[in-house]
Amino acid sequence: MANQSKGTSAAAKDTTARTAWHSINTEDALTRLKVSSNGLTREEAQQRLADVGPNQLQQQQGRHWTRRLLEQFNNVLMLILLVAAVASFLLGHSIDAAAIVGVVVIIALIGFIQEGKAEQALDSIRNMLSPQANVLRDGHRTSVPAEDLVPGDIVLVESGDRVPADLRLLEARRLRTEEAALTGESVPVEKHTETVAEDADLAERRGMAYASTIVVQGSARGLVVETGSHTEIGKISELLRGVEKLKTPLLQQLDRAGRVLAVFILTAAAITAVLGVLIHQQPASEMFMAAVGLAVAAIPEGLPAIVTIGLALGVQSMAKRNAIVRRLPAVETLGSISTIFSDKTGTLTRNEMTAQAIWMHDQQYAIDGIGFAPEGDFHYVQPDGQTSAEAVKLDNESALADFLNAAVLCNDSELANKDGRHQIFGDPTEGALVVAAAKAGIQAHSMRDHISRVDAIPFESEHKYMATLHDHDEGQQRLFVKGAPDRLLEMCASAYSKQGDVKLDHQRWEERIHELSSRGLRVLAIADKLTSPVDGLDHHHVQGDLRLLGIIGLLDPPRQEAIEAVTRCQKAGIRPVMITGDHATTALAIARQLGFEKTQRALTGREIESMSDSQLEDIILDIDVYARASPEHKLRLVQAMQSRGGVCSMTGDGVNDGPALKRADVGVAMGIQGTEAAKDAAEMVLADDNFATIVSAVEEGRKVYDNIRKTITFILPTNGAQGLAIMLAVLFGSMLPVTPLQALWVNMVVAVTLGLALAFEQGEKDLMLRKPRDPKAPLLDFFLLWRVVFVSLLLLVGVFGIFTWIHQQGGSDELARAGAVNMLVTGSAAYLINSRFLLNSTLSIKGIFGSRPVWIAIGLIMVLQMAFTYLPFMQLIFGSEGLALSHWLAIVGISVLVYLAVEMEKSIWRRRQS
Repeated sequence: MANQSKGTSAAAKDTTARTAWHSINTEDALTRLKVSSNGLTREEAQQRLADVGPNQLQQQQGRHWTRRLLEQFNNVLMLILLVAAVASFLLGHSIDAAAIVGVVVIIALIGFIQEGKAEQALDSIRNMLSPQANVLRDGHRTSVPAEDLVPGDIVLVESGDRVPADLRLLEARRLRTEEAALTGESVPVEKHTETVAEDADLAERRGMAYASTIVVQGSARGLVVETGSHTEIGKISELLRGVEKLKTPLLQQLDRAGRVLAVFILTAAAITAVLGVLIHQQPASEMFMAAVGLAVAAIPEGLPAIVTIGLALGVQSMAKRNAIVRRLPAVETLGSISTIFSDKTGTLTRNEMTAQAIWMHDQQYAIDGIGFAPEGDFHYVQPDGQTSAEAVKLDNESALADFLNAAVLCNDSELANKDGRHQIFGDPTEGALVVAAAKAGIQAHSMRDHISRVDAIPFESEHKYMATLHDHDEGQQRLFVKGAPDRLLEMCASAYSKQGDVKLDHQRWEERIHELSSRGLRVLAIADKLTSPVDGLDHHHVQGDLRLLGIIGLLDPPRQEAIEAVTRCQKAGIRPVMITGDHATTALAIARQLGFEKTQRALTGREIESMSDSQLEDIILDIDVYARASPEHKLRLVQAMQSRGGVCSMTGDGVNDGPALKRADVGVAMGIQGTEAAKDAAEMVLADDNFATIVSAVEEGRKVYDNIRKTITFILPTNGAQGLAIMLAVLFGSMLPVTPLQALWVNMVVAVTLGLALAFEQGEKDLMLRKPRDPKAPLLDFFLLWRVVFVSLLLLVGVFGIFTWIHQQGGSDELARAGAVNMLVTGSAAYLINSRFLLNSTLSIKGIFGSRPVWIAIGLIMVLQMAFTYLPFMQLIFGSEGLALSHWLAIVGISVLVYLAVEMEKSIWRRRQS
């Protein structure tokens, strides 16, 4: 977040700072902010935004660049190098000391730049999570970025929303907010619109809803009175969040391995140096430098930085595919996902609910059109199932008109034409009812203005219905209820008929519900009741004696990309599992269209509740569809799957999804329909609410982890070969084939060029044909350890071979060492091509030349090696000498042999696994 605009009006600041809004009634609050109950106009909102600045908090800054740079020296290796530089200077090796310091600075700069990129990646994706707010502008409900809210705006909030600014509540319907982060109150607070004393404690100001708190129940309409840093949460600096930590479990594992490896190598270096002095009577100063060289050569100091940038690149790549990763560890975990629990509506389906059929006591109707455009006609459906061609005239169908009126009045969604495109503001399911009514010529806005609402019970998953109370004839009120058909059938005693109300035939209506559900339609029921006047609506008012008006079938077709993604999941050994609040028959019909495998039956929420944990664990692997399930059931499903060894992803969009999202290995929140509470609990947010995006993220997670393993497997042999070469030379009393400075050079150029190339590698073609990775499997398993040892020995033979051969030809020590260093680097470049695929063959045009980053890295490192070998000042610093063409031919020839030997080793592994 950024600072609030410097252009903030001083007058506006002073006015709002002095106002105790909780002690002012709603009429006075509207008057003070010069706004009507219809909200601001767009022009007024823009002017106020220019005056008071954006509704943003000041973000705690990340590490200053100087601190991040100094922290690069805070590790054992860097300290060893700095001590070595000081010792070299004291021993008179000033050029060596200067070169060591230079290499240390360059390695630190690499880590500094890469960590900066990682932090920037996380900062950039945070900006993609800017919350939206539902406001009244020009009297119409619309959605705007929360940062554009200004004092005077009227905001609508409902269960699961994060309150976007400090609000003076104008209307509150069973509103409860979670204010623990602000007041420390652990229990959700009930809200109302009454005033309280001016000196009331913050926790007692029930007529206010404060920025950053979460609505856990009910809905409300509130007047924005404070924004940005002037809100209550803006005054509490310790609640402002800092930069996401970059240390992931993988990096911690690498740090631990690095410390153990450092101790082992330093011990080996010390023993080697002592043996060199005692057995071969070598000078202590030379053996000290040899020990330093061995330690520097063998420890992969650039690896943590390369892994960090690999994870950051993965985060950026996922963001481009609409998967916004909020915490870096999720990138690692995604590669292990074995089960994806997914909501149906909007994730597996298009979330473009369209009313397709209405069934009343006397007649069934079919409705034309798909989507939110109010274009289409109503047609009679004959008893034999045939649809009449003639359009129904609403004037002749009073029962249908009553049904559609009820559907519009018991509804909070609005249809709008924005930029030539019809959009729904509110719940898409409710929006489909508004569109259906509009097709019949009933305009929701005018209907709601004509028939005023007295009170309402918002939809909650616990009771599965919404109810509204309206003024009717004098001395009576009319109650409308909309919700799950099985729930409403329990509450209804009669059904509406043209000939008069009739007793409800439960079996007949259940058959109708089943018929619509079997066509893949989501079914809603609508009922009404005339009542005596009451001051407020409560659940006991709607529990019985309702009259069923009819049922409506809504189509939400599966996404084509979701069908393809389900197939990809199954090939990758990942089980997609559907969780929906729909009827079981509807859920099974959609699951079959999507290609789910285990669709013989659906387990319902009631069945889940009747099962013990052990019973649920026994059946969890055999069911792919869970119907009539509430968010509370999701937690049990995750726990049951995890108890069977599964690694789970769970999607969610509501406040009640929070526990399941936190318990899942990777919680996935919906970016469009999801509440702020769900996004806070999740590790990943889908910018497009699309199931296919989850599968793409899993593929990206597998690729990132694959590339990290490839990077580790590539870098360690280079260090291993150098370390072994120095150790063997000392133990056998021979000349060092690589000096400490040259070892530093090799580590630096390999980290800068070759080491980064594999982070950009594309996923292998069989990436999504493998089984999910075992999260408990060690990073360096037997296969990788063998590969590291095998390639280290190959490079070691090449280094000693070239070094000895040049000496035997009469070459100088400098020439032989130049040949050894170039053999090590060129052999590593050849092995880089092998490392593109850990097991698959690269013996093809695409395998060898298919990666531009690899060949750019090879080109860069060869340019650096030409400078190392032939530039006079580089020869002076590193003790090198120019090689002849014959030397290069021998080096390239041995590098090709290294490449072929690794390919042969891969083929042996492939045969063993087949």
